[in-house]
This record gives sequence, C-alpha cells and structure tokens, in this order.
Amino acid sequence: MSAPAQQAETVEHAKATPDTEQPYRELGLKDDEYSRIREILGRRPTDAELAMYSVMWSEHCSYKSSKVHLKYFGETTTDEMKAKMLAGIGENAGVVDIGDGWAVTFKAESHNHPSYVEPYQGAATGVGGIVRDIMAMGARPVAVADPLRFGPADAPDTKRVLPGVVEGVGGYGNPLGLPNIGGEVVFDECYASNPLVNALCVGVMKVDDLHLAHASGTGNKIILFGARTGLDGIGGVSVLASETFEGDETGAGRKKLPAVQVGDPFTEKLLIECCLELYNDELVVGIQDLGGAGLSCATAELASAGDGGMRVDLDRVPLRATGMTPAEVLSSESQERMCAVVKPSDVDAFMKVCEKWDVLATVIGEVTDGENLEIYWHGECVLDVPPGTVAHEGPVYERPVERPGEQDLIAADNPNTLERPSTPDDMRETVLRMAASPNLCSRAWVTDQYDRYVRGNTVLAQPSDGGVLRVDEETGRGIAVSTDCNSRYTRLDPYAGAQLALAEAYRNVAVTGATPMAVTNCLNFGSPEDPGVMWQFQQAVRGLADGCAELGIPVTGGNVSFYNQTGRHPILPTPVVGVLGVIDDVTRRIPTGIGGDEGETLLLLGDTTEELGGSEWAKVTHGHLGGTPPKVDLAREKLLADVMLAGSRDGMVSAAHDLSEGGLAQALVETALIGETGARVVLPEGVDPFVWLFSESAGRALVAVPRSEELRFTEMCAARGLPCVKVGVVDDQSQKLEIQDVADIPLTELRDAWEGTLPALFG
Repeated sequence: MSAPAQQAETVEHAKATPDTEQPYRELGLKDDEYSRIREILGRRPTDAELAMYSVMWSEHCSYKSSKVHLKYFGETTTDEMKAKMLAGIGENAGVVDIGDGWAVTFKAESHNHPSYVEPYQGAATGVGGIVRDIMAMGARPVAVADPLRFGPADAPDTKRVLPGVVEGVGGYGNPLGLPNIGGEVVFDECYASNPLVNALCVGVMKVDDLHLAHASGTGNKIILFGARTGLDGIGGVSVLASETFEGDETGAGRKKLPAVQVGDPFTEKLLIECCLELYNDELVVGIQDLGGAGLSCATAELASAGDGGMRVDLDRVPLRATGMTPAEVLSSESQERMCAVVKPSDVDAFMKVCEKWDVLATVIGEVTDGENLEIYWHGECVLDVPPGTVAHEGPVYERPVERPGEQDLIAADNPNTLERPSTPDDMRETVLRMAASPNLCSRAWVTDQYDRYVRGNTVLAQPSDGGVLRVDEETGRGIAVSTDCNSRYTRLDPYAGAQLALAEAYRNVAVTGATPMAVTNCLNFGSPEDPGVMWQFQQAVRGLADGCAELGIPVTGGNVSFYNQTGRHPILPTPVVGVLGVIDDVTRRIPTGIGGDEGETLLLLGDTTEELGGSEWAKVTHGHLGGTPPKVDLAREKLLADVMLAGSRDGMVSAAHDLSEGGLAQALVETALIGETGARVVLPEGVDPFVWLFSESAGRALVAVPRSEELRFTEMCAARGLPCVKVGVVDDQSQKLEIQDVADIPLTELRDAWEGTLPALFG
C-alpha cells in the first residue's frame, strides 16, 4: 500500500533553522562527524540527510577505521596479479577471468550481530545479501558457503543460536536452488554472545556480461525493482554491526537492537531470473543491490560513480507500511531489492521483463546533469547532497595501534610442557577424544540441512576439503572454493595467523586438483577503539596482503566486521580467507576419502616438526592457548599445490587430504571414514609418534597413490624438492584404522565418536 503524504523536513526549512538540535549521537555520529556534515552542506542537515549520513558513515558501510590499513592490499598487488581481475576491491564483488570466455565473481560478507539478535532471519538475510552482491555484477549465483563460529558447543546460548542460524542458512539458500559447497563450524568461548555468521557466494558469467554500479547518461531512469520497502531492518546491519554489545559476557544490557531484516527467498529467486534476463536483453546501464543502508547506499553509490547527479522522487517507492518518513524509507534494509539505471528507450522493455517474472518495478528518478543527489518527497526537496561525500568520502580514522604487552606472555606459555599421552592406550583414547571434539567432529548434522547437490553441477562438497563445481558442461571446466581461519593461531600471532588462514584455504583448493587463483576475505575483529585490536587488525591485513603477493594471487575484495565483542571482551581475531581455484576438467578432481584399490600407498607430503601452539590437542586435552603458531612457508605451499596439480592431471593421486587442525591423526580418521575404507599406518622409525600424529605443522597433505604410480609420484616429489614419506597403505578388508604400536580402532568405533557429537548436543 502507498503511504499518505507525511510531514517531512525540507532543505529550505533546514536552512532557515540552523540552531535546531538534532539526535545525531543517537544515530551513531560523533560530534566531529556531525560538524563535518554541516561544513559539507553549508548548513545543518535535514532529517533525511542526517539519516543517510548516519548509516553511510557507520563503521559497517564506510570502513572508516580500516581504510588506512586496507590500502595496503592495493600497495602489494602487482600488475601481474591485477591482470587476473576484471573487477576488484571497491566493487560489489571481485571478478576474475577463468578462461574459455568464462568469468567468476565471489565475495564474503558478515551478518554477525543480526544473527545473534534473531538467528534465523539474521543468517537468512546474510545469505540473501551476498547473493544480491553477486547478482549486481551481472552473474548467475551458482553456490554458497557459510563460515560459522559459535560459543562453547554445550553452552545454553549456543543451543539457541546455532540451530536458528543453520536453519536460516538452509532456509534461504535451499529455495534459491544454490548448493552449499563449503564453510566451517567452529566453537570457542570467545564467540559466546557474539557468533560470527559469514556468508560467501560464487557466481558465473561470460566475460562480456560484467556489470558495474554507476549512474551515467543524463536523462536515464532510476528504477527500483523487487520487494516493497517496509520498516523491517531500519538501521539494521549498518547500525547494529557498528556497535559493540554492552554488558557482561552473557550478553545482558544490549545497547541497540534495531529490527533485523526479514528475508523471502522465493522473491529473491524471481529477482535472480529477472536480472539475468535484463542483462541478456542489454536493458541495464548500471545496477546496485540494496543491502546495508538500503536506498541510501544504492542511490549515493550509483550517483557517486556516475558522470552527473541524480534526482529521486522518494514518494514513488512502493511501501508495505503506512506512515513511513523519508528517513525511514532511505534507511530501511528491506530485502530482495535492486536499483537499476535504464535508458528511457528501454524502460518499457525493462518493465515487461519485470512483469514476466512478477517483480514489482517502479521508476523513482533519473540521472541529471547536475552534481548532487537530490531527493524529493511529494514535490519538496528533502535531501540535496554531494553523493561522493556520502558514499566514498566519509571520515577516515587513524586509530591508535599498540601491540598488547600480553603477547609476550602468551608466546612464552609453551604447550610443549603439557602432559602428553605416553602409552598405547592413552594414544588410542586421545585419537578418539580428538575425533569427537566439537571442532573436529563430523559437521553432517549441519551440512545435511543444506542442499549441496541441487542443479547437478556439484562435484565435491563437505566433508571434502574444498567445494568443486562444474561451470561448463561441454568442457568440464570448473571452480573450487574453500574458506578457512584458525583464530587461535591469529591470537598468538596475527601476522602469521592470517597467512596460515590463507595457506590452509590455498591448500584445501590445491588438494582437490584445482589451481588457486584469487582471494576474498571477511575480517572479523573486536572494537577498533581498542589499540590492541587495531594492532591485531593491522598485522592480519599486512600478513594476508604479503602472503597473497608471495603466492601471486590477488585479493579481489572482502568485508570488515568490527565491534565483535561483548563489553570489554573481544573475540579472537578471525580473518576468514576464501580462496577460489580453477580446474580445467572436473573429472580429474581429487576426492578427500580413500577408497581406491586395496594396497594403495599412503604418503605424507611436507615436513613434520614439533608445533603445538594453538593446536586442537592443546585445547581439547588441556584447555590451553599459548606458544607460537606453526611456521608459515608459502613457497612450500606453492610447491605442494604444483605437485597436487601434476598428480591430478597425470592420474597419479586417487585421494588427498590436507593436514590442519588435529594433525595427521585427524586426517587419517577423516580420510578413512569419508572413504569408508580402512588403513594400516606405520610411522617412520625414530620419530616421536605423538608429534607425528598431533603436530599441526603447515604445508602438509596426506595422499593415496595407486601402487602402479608410487615410484613415478615419489620421484616427481624428489625432483621438485618436496619431502615425501610413506606412512601406510589402504586396507579395505580390515575396516579399521591401525596405527602400528599406537592404536587399533575399528571404523565403527571411530564413526560413533566422529559423528555422534553434534546430534547429541543439538538433537
């Protein structure tokens, strides 16, 4: 229904009443920010202008505390890396050319605070928002992934939040027909009352179909299409994600609880098909999705990136609530909406396509030959601003950065002094205990709620190391995706921890047989007003950027999520890294589970040293976090990836699993259970079995090689300088994991331990 004309403050009234007090602090603006707005406008802002600046200058939308550090990504990106990108940082999503005329766009976003307030809708609209970012680039969304983090698995609040989040992810992604091919589920005390719900989406398109967000061409029309605008999400993620949660660690005393957006995946499905037809018919000049900050963001960013001004008649916006003010219409984060720039001659055809897909579309304005964004309400001007000052020229803070003194104390707390299992019975019990621990156990309870194979192009999905998806049915060309971060490592050393996250995601893509190509990120940290948090952030950004430069793969875009803390208790620094890989023929993908011929050789690639800092063994058995994380050797990671690619192309590898949390022991457990095949393991003579089984040294992978290919594969490793040692054989007949002189465990017992934990906790 349309709202009747509401009393709205005009620009002329604001000029005539300069001394009127305004609630800028309540909207999240600081004194100096409000003063700057007045300086930009040469007057005080109207209510609508104040609302627009407040949401667009929020931490979530403006990146005002992170910009000074994020520019390091650009400084470290070489021309060779740039050549791989069709669109990069600053666009709705990064785009890379994967060959044969195909392009892939991918990006990750956060929806952390909304998912704590309302788990189902917070997670669902997180999926919906990242999907629209991909749509806005001109691509068809083809897959999603969801890195999730929660408080202790047995905590009462985790039992409230996790089921709702998982249901929301599946409840939105499944109706869209998007396979969920990857992600993580991590439990840690630091995420109590502040879960992390990150969402990644991948889209594919032809290279020539790329679309960007800009409003060009005087007289071109601005068309809002999709769902109606309502009161849901007023000040939603743009404000909620820009404030810390006040109170104690139980989450009491929330400071701001604006309405969480409400999603409708069936409307979004229609919107996807509508957009694709509009692109195919070449009816769009520029396009922008409506996510955080709603129409404020869409209009300001389109106008700022264009070659003129823009006029919008806000009262034309279709509403689903009566009595909405201009400020509310501009700030609403109602879902399933897009904003397009269309030539006047194409408007009728645009409308017919929208009508075909039952998508509501309304012309709300046009591109002008001026410089400002002007918004009218029933014929009166309520907003007249330079769009760049809203979209791209907000405040930039150089927050204090200080390395916390406690870093040295944490590093000195060496886990090598912790008591270790000393007898075979102790080792056997430790293997089972680790396999059943919340961070290492099977995620099937979660992933079984997601459709991983819809559309028929999924080649690998969880519990595989990386998700693999077919892009071109004729050639078999495909992509691989993985997201990773061990925040325990990042707490011990933010620079090295970010590189370890990059290394693991890179390795997870490589062990599928794909070539890692590009990076996205979702950087989750505590309050930027804490100098120690800003040190963590600075170090993580530099670590990630330097790591990408060394690997030669670009960061194509990402997201920053600050204020992830309750009271004075920040989360562990969590820079989630997503890596995209390309595989020329998905039929040569490498599965994670062993299951080939009897007697296949198991080889451990890489070096194993005593590295237990931040390890799952230290956490599970001693509740310990200290020491230093595993060493990072990105040259070794690159070499390992090259070997995996050669092994895949030449048919030398039948299964592969990266080594990460839980070390070799966990890799053996998972590859045996996933492949439903036993194995006999013999560790090299003279080594410490505990170190070899539970160390988390990086740059390692466990591979299964047919006996006929063992010599060729090991000679290739030797020629390339990659350490390779035989650690066992596939033994399908035994149906057990036998580690000589350490443990002998039937697969049925392992499976009970590995698969029983989450169902027992969550039903």
